[in-house]
Amino acid sequence: MSTNSQQRRKRLHTIIFGAETPAGRGFDVALLILIIASVLAVVLESVSWIRDDYGPFLHAFEWVVTIAFTIEYVLRLYCVDKPWRYARSFFGVVDLLAILPTYLSIFIPGAQSLLVIRALRLLRVFRVLKLVHFVGEASQLRVALQASLRKIIVFLGAVLALTVIVGSAMYLIEGEENGFTNIPVSIYWAIVTMTTVGYGDIAPHTALGKILASVIMILGYGIIAVPTGIVSVELAGAARMGVTARACPGCGAQGHDPDARFCKHCGDEL
Repeated sequence: MSTNSQQRRKRLHTIIFGAETPAGRGFDVALLILIIASVLAVVLESVSWIRDDYGPFLHAFEWVVTIAFTIEYVLRLYCVDKPWRYARSFFGVVDLLAILPTYLSIFIPGAQSLLVIRALRLLRVFRVLKLVHFVGEASQLRVALQASLRKIIVFLGAVLALTVIVGSAMYLIEGEENGFTNIPVSIYWAIVTMTTVGYGDIAPHTALGKILASVIMILGYGIIAVPTGIVSVELAGAARMGVTARACPGCGAQGHDPDARFCKHCGDEL
């Protein structure tokens, strides 16, 4: 590859993936505005009278947005050294889902027998996920969630066991005559009560059942707070370690440590 081509790819990479330069920030702001406008168009198109009056305009706008995102997607693949790795990454898949439904509509018209295919157009809402490119702190949040995953899985396992025990106990206490017709229904009641949702479609009638329900309600407040505390601790740790929004020139991944010299995903030099 010629020197001019390499320099051009490097400049494009700095603008598209980076947010440290004025051009990079301007690109992110423009992308943000386009994302919000496209999602707003999807929302408005679901209103019947707006679709009847402005359907052609919204359809034309959809194609303009799709072409713009297609160009952006191609440029992202062009300016990284390992385009296939980026294409398989989370944001690479999101970029593809942002443009794919519109092109599919050419080959799959919304005929009466294929109305369900129109649900593919809802995939355009995936564009809003690309807002994360605009927020550098998303890297810290991702690190915190990854570090919290095992603890949260253990916690959810304990909660699941507790709901089975409480549901079974409530089935024995209340019985079928009070609406707790089987253990799965009783477990459903335990989940609804423990999460403080409280639909009210099933309720205990006996004194012992009400006491158990009261204990579960109070316990539910503490249970809701535990995952928040786990993530908060890990998020504070990630903030102390510090991560940057630098993008790898090879795969486009972000979230590297400030002193990192190589990408932790593909090994390319930063």
